[in-house]
Amino acid sequence: MSTETITLRIDAEAALAFRMVSGEEREKLGILLSVWLKEYARSEPASLKKTMDEVSRKAQSRGLTPEILESILKEE
Repeated sequence: MSTETITLRIDAEAALAFRMVSGEEREKLGILLSVWLKEYARSEPASLKKTMDEVSRKAQSRGLTPEILESILKEE
């Protein structure tokens, strides 16, 4: 998979949380963001919330729970 660096403006608390995690966890967060953005790009013009809800619904239908997601993001 080809990757590219982008710059996003986020609030200070989120930026701090991102900087405090390991490189591996940053990579996982990048993968999640990539999935959300690709889903958003493929969807009909809609709000970001609608797109995120759809991604969440699909993930849950495939068995992903908040606990599993947290566990994946905490794995080292």
